[in-house]
Amino acid sequence: MKRFNLRVLVILSLGHLVVDIYQGALPAVLPFLKDRLDLSYAMTGLILMASNFTSSILQPVFGYVSDRKAIPFILPFGLLAAGIGFSLLAYSPYFLLVLGLVIVSGLGVASYHPEGYKTAHFFTGERAATGMSFFSVGGNIGFSLGPIISMFIVNYYGFSVLPVIVVPALLCAVLVLVNKKVIMVPVEDHERMIKRESSKVPTTSWVSLGVVILIVVMRSWAQIGLVTYIPFYYIDYLKGSPLFAGKLVFTFLFCGAVGTLIGAPIADRCGHRFFVRLSMLLSTITLPLIFIPAIQNGALLFVALAVQGMLLVSTFSVTIVMAQRLLPSKLGIASGLMVGFAIGTGGIGVTILGFVADHFGVPAALYSISVLPFAGFLLSLILRYHDEKPARYQYSGTTERR
Repeated sequence: MKRFNLRVLVILSLGHLVVDIYQGALPAVLPFLKDRLDLSYAMTGLILMASNFTSSILQPVFGYVSDRKAIPFILPFGLLAAGIGFSLLAYSPYFLLVLGLVIVSGLGVASYHPEGYKTAHFFTGERAATGMSFFSVGGNIGFSLGPIISMFIVNYYGFSVLPVIVVPALLCAVLVLVNKKVIMVPVEDHERMIKRESSKVPTTSWVSLGVVILIVVMRSWAQIGLVTYIPFYYIDYLKGSPLFAGKLVFTFLFCGAVGTLIGAPIADRCGHRFFVRLSMLLSTITLPLIFIPAIQNGALLFVALAVQGMLLVSTFSVTIVMAQRLLPSKLGIASGLMVGFAIGTGGIGVTILGFVADHFGVPAALYSISVLPFAGFLLSLILRYHDEKPARYQYSGTTERR
């Protein structure tokens, strides 16, 4: 059976934190790039689209490559590509060069995630979702730190000093390389094991995985939709303070990270499928609370958003573990589909909310988000999934190197 290894999980989580710093920082530095290079809004939109496509949608491709052959240097490569690509934006005099560097950084992010989740799988121990939450929360923290770190550098030292943000990537890449042997042993053993046995995935597992992906799309669509339209609602519609709206978004995101850590142990105890159903149902019930007029300007609104963040995002690591158990011989593809494709597709779904906002108003866009957790709950009712771990493809931690 797998052994829990906190040291390795912390190293992998630090890497996750670092690569997501660059992913989270890009939207924050776009206004500076727009002014510096006199870009149009269409050009900035193209930059974001290129970033989303390379960093999210392409993750299953890297997962497929990872499943075919263990690549020891893919984790440090991801760190270096993400950091160097982003840091050099400060020295880019042309739009096409900016686009190219964003693609390089996005490829670094895309390569680290499926390999990181696949590797973390072997060190999570018996409580798979709990162990995976240690890795996942690194990304939550990094994504929220990205705008803060980049804006601190730009505001106090100038845009030309932005390249210093590459330092965490360099340090973390060295840390991963120093610990490469202990990190790669179970990955290489797993590769040899699946070569000895048939790695064909039953059709029923692919169908179940498709349902899990749809659940994650609904969750991500709701999560990104709330983060996007809460500021519009409280600034443009209610004419509230931008600072107040920013605090609301931070509360939602921060409590989402907390929910990831709290929800995973509960899921390991009560069952993954049951926990996903419970989370989606409770999220459906509590989401309308944020629209009650009596609480829209007080402390209770922060409480309602905190509860919603914890409930909605609490299944993050759980759904990744479910996908890995459905595809035990294709851990990279499973991770890439869940973290990259499903979440990226959910983000694209926010454009539909934009159509609703344009034609029916921002409140209508927010109200329509309430349907998404309920859709996730209905999907969970038809999900076929057994919480028992598959006996095959489990790393025992006892293989000796010769």
